[in-house]
Amino acid sequence: MGNIIITSLPPMIIAMLKFTIPLALISFFIGLILAIVTALINFLTSKKSNLFWKILQLISKFYIWIFRSTPLLVQLFIIFFGLPNIGIELNPFVAAVIGFSLNTGAYTSEIIRSALMSVPKDQWDASFTLGFSMYTTLKKIILPQAFRIALPPLFNSFIGLVKDTSLASSITILEMFQVSQQIAAKNFEPLLMYSLAAGLYAIICTLLTLLQRYLEKHSSIYIKGGISA
Repeated sequence: MGNIIITSLPPMIIAMLKFTIPLALISFFIGLILAIVTALINFLTSKKSNLFWKILQLISKFYIWIFRSTPLLVQLFIIFFGLPNIGIELNPFVAAVIGFSLNTGAYTSEIIRSALMSVPKDQWDASFTLGFSMYTTLKKIILPQAFRIALPPLFNSFIGLVKDTSLASSITILEMFQVSQQIAAKNFEPLLMYSLAAGLYAIICTLLTLLQRYLEKHSSIYIKGGISA
C-alpha cells in the first residue's frame, strides 16, 4: 500500500497544481468581477429609476436566477457538449472556467448585494451631506465595510468552488479527481485513490480556512486593541 501511495501522489499533486488550483483561482476571480457588477446593478437600481438601469437589473436578475436554479454539472455539460451543436466549440479548460465563473458569479452576487445592503443608510445620507458623489461614497465608505461583512461567505464560496472543480473531470479535464480515477482503474484500489484525493482536497481547504481566519482578523475593526473599554 505504501508503494502505491508513493507512486500515485506525484501525478495527483501535479494535476492539482496544473489544473485544480488554477481552475479555482481563475474562475473565482472572474466570478467575483461578475458578482460585483451584478450586485452593484441590483443595489444601485433602487437609487436610479431610469429605464436603462431597470433593463440592466432585469438582465442581471435573469442571469442570477438561471445559474442558481440549475445544477452546475448540467451547466458544464451545456457549455462543453451542447454549444458545439450551434457551432461553438471550446477547449475543456476554457469551458470549465466559463461554467464555474458564471455559477460563482451568480451565487456570490447575492453575498455582495446583501453586504452592501447591511451598511446603514445613514452613512449614505451623511456622505451626500458632506458633498461626496455616489462613486466616492461607494469607494471610500460603503465598499470597505461591505468587504469586511462579505469576506467570510466569499471565502466559503471559494472553498466550495475548489471542491466543485472535481466536476471538471466530467468534461475531460485531467484535474486531480480525474487522475485519481485513472490510477484507480489501473491498480484496482478505488478506496485508497479516492481517499488520497479527498485528503488533498482537505489540505487545500484547510489552508484556505486558515487564510480566511487571518484575513478576517486583520480586516475587522474589532481586533484586539481596536475598541477601548
